[in-house]
Amino acid sequence: MTICIIPARGGSKRIPRKNIRSFLGKPMIAWSIEAAHDAGCFDRVIVSTDDLEIAEVAKDCGADVPFIRETELSGDFVATKPVVADGVRQLSCHPNVGICCLYATAPFVTAADLKRSWIQFSESDAEFLMAVTSFAYPVQRALRMTKGGMVSMADPSKLLTRSQDLEEMWHDAGQFYWGWAGCWVDENKEIFSSNSYGYSLPRHRVQDIDTEEDLIRAEAMKIALTHLPQAK
Repeated sequence: MTICIIPARGGSKRIPRKNIRSFLGKPMIAWSIEAAHDAGCFDRVIVSTDDLEIAEVAKDCGADVPFIRETELSGDFVATKPVVADGVRQLSCHPNVGICCLYATAPFVTAADLKRSWIQFSESDAEFLMAVTSFAYPVQRALRMTKGGMVSMADPSKLLTRSQDLEEMWHDAGQFYWGWAGCWVDENKEIFSSNSYGYSLPRHRVQDIDTEEDLIRAEAMKIALTHLPQAK
């Protein structure tokens, strides 16, 4: 059995009401809900929210909202794992149920990625699997800048190393995370430090949406992708 849990709190600050903000003509959260349904690998698609308006929008988009999240799990500093763990407990999931935490603000996620990542996760020995993408520039050649504007290499030993000789580095794509229900509720296991695997996404389908500028860029990227079928 597999369940998709989409966390969607109502108190976003930098983009108010971000989870239901219009994105190319439909609520942001609708993109995630539709991708989850289209993936065909979930028995249930759940939205975990503390907000009644978000709950109604989620239901209109085809998701289940079987509970309203407690306020203490909806603050600015609450991490993702406790929210998903709460959902696992609310749903009384067996430890071996596959749980996918899918962000409400992931309009670039595709049904194909969700399905393929589930196959990768279920056929591995992973406790968690997350969507990742590579850094566009070698992080080993990062620069530091002082308040006065002076720059210097963070790691001077890499000054003369060719970019192609540096190890490729990856970062969290901010889209989805798979984990077994038992791992989500285990306080001794963490997504980034337990037996975790990565599911690779191309950089042109990864964009954090934390500011209005991010939102404008994401919509432009999404429109561009409609003209590049091979990039989907």
